[in-house]
Amino acid sequence: MILLHEFALSSASYRVRIALAMKGIAYQSRSYTLRRQEHRSAGYLAINPVGLVPCLEIDGLRLTQSLAIIDYLDQRFPEPRLIPAEPAERARVQAMAQTIACDIHPIDNLRVLHYLEAELCQDEAARNRWYAHWIHAGFEGLEAMARAEAAGPFLTGEAPGLFEICLVPQVFNARRFAVDLSPYGRLVEMADRALALPAFAKVAPA
Repeated sequence: MILLHEFALSSASYRVRIALAMKGIAYQSRSYTLRRQEHRSAGYLAINPVGLVPCLEIDGLRLTQSLAIIDYLDQRFPEPRLIPAEPAERARVQAMAQTIACDIHPIDNLRVLHYLEAELCQDEAARNRWYAHWIHAGFEGLEAMARAEAAGPFLTGEAPGLFEICLVPQVFNARRFAVDLSPYGRLVEMADRALALPAFAKVAPA
């Protein structure tokens, strides 16, 4: 049995759900409500001591960190390939995906926003300005790169891959926070095109 420990609105969990769906891998899901701190329970910390989602139990392993999980899935189930095999193209895709997963998402995620509110006494308007600032800071460069380098409907051609797997959840959450995405037409186009595909649509948060 493959078991995904996750939360529906977690961008990192969403990435892994997309990858599993794209590869047609059946799995069971166990959900943790982050605002209730369910991922900090003793039971979950015994599974993943870092106390973050997602965590994927597969092949007798407990894998954490969404990009590491997706890389494992791509090696374990090679078709369809999500990360290019050719070294230069692999590095390019990884760099753009990591701009989202490593530069934008970590400082805009729920625990950071909660800290701004609970510990630094920032109101909702300030929190939302923080969120939008870091979306714009990352998306500006990604939009330029996507316009210059996208090889077709998606970054690497006719099919989505790792970049779109990271992009779609980030666009989803930016929309939840009413961030103006009008300057990023190419990114939004790619995200919406991917989201129209069954593998993306069926695992989207309700």
